[in-house]
Amino acid sequence: MRKGRLAALVAAPLAVALLATGCGGGGSGSGEDGIISLHWSEPENPLVPANTTEEMGSFIVDAMFTGLVKYRATDMAVENAVAQSIETTDNQNYTIKLKPGWTFHDGSPVKAKNFVDAWNYSAYGPNGMQGASFFEQIDGYDALQSEDPDEDGPAEAPKPPTDKLSGLNVVDDNTFTVKLKTPLTIFPVMLGYSAYMPLPDSFFRDPKAFEAHPVGNGPFRFENRSPNVELNVMKYDQYAGDDKPQINGAKFKVYNELDAAYQDLISGNLDFLEAMPVSALVGDKWKQDLGERAHQKPGLLIQTIGFPMYDERFKNPLVRKAISMSIDRKTVTQQVFAGSRDPMDGFATPAVEGYRPNQCGEACTFNPEKAKQYLQQAGGFQGPLILQSNSDGGHSEWMQAVAAQIRQNLGVDAQFVPQPTFSEFLNQRRAFQMDGPFRSGWKADYPNIETFLTQMYRTGTSSNDYQYSNPAFDAALDKANAAPTVEAATAAYADAEKLLAEDLPVIPLWTQPVQYGFSEKIANGEVLANRRLDLTTVTLNP
Repeated sequence: MRKGRLAALVAAPLAVALLATGCGGGGSGSGEDGIISLHWSEPENPLVPANTTEEMGSFIVDAMFTGLVKYRATDMAVENAVAQSIETTDNQNYTIKLKPGWTFHDGSPVKAKNFVDAWNYSAYGPNGMQGASFFEQIDGYDALQSEDPDEDGPAEAPKPPTDKLSGLNVVDDNTFTVKLKTPLTIFPVMLGYSAYMPLPDSFFRDPKAFEAHPVGNGPFRFENRSPNVELNVMKYDQYAGDDKPQINGAKFKVYNELDAAYQDLISGNLDFLEAMPVSALVGDKWKQDLGERAHQKPGLLIQTIGFPMYDERFKNPLVRKAISMSIDRKTVTQQVFAGSRDPMDGFATPAVEGYRPNQCGEACTFNPEKAKQYLQQAGGFQGPLILQSNSDGGHSEWMQAVAAQIRQNLGVDAQFVPQPTFSEFLNQRRAFQMDGPFRSGWKADYPNIETFLTQMYRTGTSSNDYQYSNPAFDAALDKANAAPTVEAATAAYADAEKLLAEDLPVIPLWTQPVQYGFSEKIANGEVLANRRLDLTTVTLNP
């Protein structure tokens, strides 16, 4: 999720949870004309773009903000948005010109400085933005970082020598330049990701006020929010993009269970659900329930299980390989997902540019006898083997199935221990306090294989919750970044991916199509391959 984006949910008292399920609610979740309702979960952090690196927060950020480029809903193709042009002669120095006439929701103009100020703030280490590592390629990034001398001890990290990236320069109101440390050929492709969104001047005057009432430049503006219940956005009438909304607004409704959201979709109390619960996949029940309102397309989503590389029990790659080879991916996808998932043979989905078949090799092949041999060579495993995930996102069934296969095929006491909410689960992951392998699915942020590699596996990056580090892999990414063309870079990223099969910091499991449903209220709407509904494409039935 990437970060790859994953669904988030914050724990709620029982009374609030019952309200949030929408049981007994009115039609279409809102009774207001031209407003649709969508399934949602509370995001991990306040809705500051560079601090929003999971899926549910990104749904709001992508509705409220527009970046330099955008990804076309039908095929994820890159198109200029706020950018008039992005030019380079060497893939290291870029000149970016903005289209005039763009404004933030508070009426202030979108200027070059709003991008530069936002990027500086996001890259500055003491600000603690989770997307900070997306700026590490810009010249001067290292000078904005400092290291805590005793981690959680009493000493404080020294203040960095500067809070400005030397590689950014404002030329005029509509032009700025970017100098990277080294060439990064796919840099323009990345610029539609939320970390690169602009921020209004009002953010810097009062970040806390912004968190309470975020102000973007996108097609929808923030209206109000009831924590653990709903968040509402309304169309922004002065939106400068060509893709102007045709609906009046959207209500994002918090649910504690995917099944409850599905029942509301069926009954007309919810207008859009981006993923089907496991219970609806059996026998293609969801297609029978929804009819022509059921949709499926190739997705940029994968499911993996990550290893806490900081735990001595998982240091030996043979242990990790043995666990991976004890899992019969095909059987799980058939029995749990009714064949709606495809076993992975690498670390990316076939739907992404740069996919190369069988990158994982033997490590992703089901072979229980060989798995036992590898585990024996590694000296065995002293159980229990704790597998962890959040229980509020429809993952319990398959995690239980995987644990059962490891027990049966490897002879290890594997146990699935769920955490109640995604928020709790993610906090433990990011604190590097996992007791065993953990769910680590990912959703692409942009349509290139690099999005499945850098932020998850490069040393110290934002979603590397495994503490995986391999200088050879980092060097392979550097080589790919500097390739002369996007095509050459993409091929080199696939070369870097091959190194992951040797280390296996995660167990690739299966890829996931985008399976979504509309209520009868929605006539049309485009859903991206990362399962985000592009609200600007939605039209309603009369």
